[in-house]
Amino acid sequence: MIKNVISPEFNEEGRALRRVRSFVRRQGRLTPRQEQALEKQWPIFGIEYQPEPIDFSQVFGRNAPVVLEIGFGMGASLVTMAKNSPENNYFGIEVHAPGVGACLASAQEENISNLRVMCHDAIEVLNHMIPDNSLQMVQLFFPDPWHKARHNKRRIVQVPFAELILTKLAPNGVFHMATDWEPYAEHMLEVMTSVDGYQNLSETQDYVPRPETRPVTKFEQRGHRLGHGVWDLMFKRVK
Repeated sequence: MIKNVISPEFNEEGRALRRVRSFVRRQGRLTPRQEQALEKQWPIFGIEYQPEPIDFSQVFGRNAPVVLEIGFGMGASLVTMAKNSPENNYFGIEVHAPGVGACLASAQEENISNLRVMCHDAIEVLNHMIPDNSLQMVQLFFPDPWHKARHNKRRIVQVPFAELILTKLAPNGVFHMATDWEPYAEHMLEVMTSVDGYQNLSETQDYVPRPETRPVTKFEQRGHRLGHGVWDLMFKRVK
């Protein structure tokens, strides 16, 4: 779970390929709480990477709408949503082990059973593990904006990514994004508008008010105090 966040790829000569990543791997130290959660809760709620589709009904032990969150950080909002909407199954992907541990610890404390997590590259998981037409919603909250121009190519929201998400959403499923970096919000809007098969749920064809279903995190509250804005985008699959 900790070591294999990225599956290596090699060329015909056997040399490792370098791929553009939307994240930087920061291992960080585990707190005793996080370490204990990984040890005890991962075997129950953790999903190991495998290059083949998974059966959500088997993974969760029931049939229910599946909400996928990519990059859940420390898991505070993900756990809150899972607690507030027990009718849904929540599936979270995060590459940083401390965040996975914190999420599992919080889920245990809240006695939540409708949550599963992975510690792996989300692009690989989407390509190889998530069945097509299987997700009710995909959530991407406050991804790294890579604000320097030379790093913009690392932003996860690009046309190929939006097209991939479209194939994984069920008909009428929704891709919900949020960012506190206005240039990235504009970039997201441009990308999503260019991809055929999505409908912008904004009445003004740009951004939507924060849905009540997205909890306000401590990070976001701090931003509000500092006068930072937050932009939510919601696009529905219509084809």
